[in-house]
Amino acid sequence: MKYFFTLITVVISMFFSVVSFAESSPFNDAKFEADLKSGKPIVVAVHAPWCSTCRAQAPVLKEELSKKEFQNITALYVDFDSQKEVLKKLGVRRQSTLIVFKDGKEVGRSLGDTTAFGIESLLQKAL
Repeated sequence: MKYFFTLITVVISMFFSVVSFAESSPFNDAKFEADLKSGKPIVVAVHAPWCSTCRAQAPVLKEELSKKEFQNITALYVDFDSQKEVLKKLGVRRQSTLIVFKDGKEVGRSLGDTTAFGIESLLQKAL
């Protein structure tokens, strides 16, 4: 019985972690390249539904992106488990990686940061 409740808790938390990224666009290479070429600020979030750090990071990123100063940043979501080509292209080896781009170039990267201060500092680099 204890195992059953643990399993249910894990499934529910995985569902909510995916929902928290629902406002981000799934990574699309054509959109990414077009936005990169135009110089738009971009944040790429590499996420895995089974990753506890990703689940902690997602609501913080969502909250930061909802702030007025960050509303022009395009947020793209990369699924760690199914988008291996994108991971290779971006040089990502681990889930819970955030990458920011400004004027067509990578300007910052973090791994496993779940703090509002750290994520906000990273997003500032895209402005």
